[in-house]
Amino acid sequence: MNDLICYQFSRDRVEAGDAKDFLSRFGKFRVPVGKQLQGMMNSLALMIEGYDDDPREIYAIPEVRTFYQQLWQRWPYWLYFCNLDTENLMMMVMCCLDSLDALKVQGKPQVQVQINPLEVVQFISGGFVPMNEMCERAGMSERQIFERTKAVFEYFNLPFDVQG
Repeated sequence: MNDLICYQFSRDRVEAGDAKDFLSRFGKFRVPVGKQLQGMMNSLALMIEGYDDDPREIYAIPEVRTFYQQLWQRWPYWLYFCNLDTENLMMMVMCCLDSLDALKVQGKPQVQVQINPLEVVQFISGGFVPMNEMCERAGMSERQIFERTKAVFEYFNLPFDVQG
């Protein structure tokens, strides 16, 4: 297991739509090639700080939603780099989805959020080409790419029927 790299975006940066520092470190041509890049797979947790006093969930804050949507456009490598052992990637993706349905379940203190699985599939399918691009840049085998793809599907609780 690689060390987890936690990168925090400040509220000021989020509200300014400023990801320059992040992109200067993790941009496509800033990351290494080969084995060193392989070691960066599944190693990143992106977080937003400065909203601790906000009662809304992070994916319900318009500025955060806009920020992650813009980040996805500029840096679509989430499925390669983001750690699948934390909920960070799920929060990021939820910020990018068009429809989130919040359900208040009687007797439960937390609101339950439902996401449309088809919308999740459509969203993450846009991330497989960039993910594969990073996998190839890292010199990974077809089997390793298959395993990462399967892990991404499992992370999102999506069926993965392909026999490996």
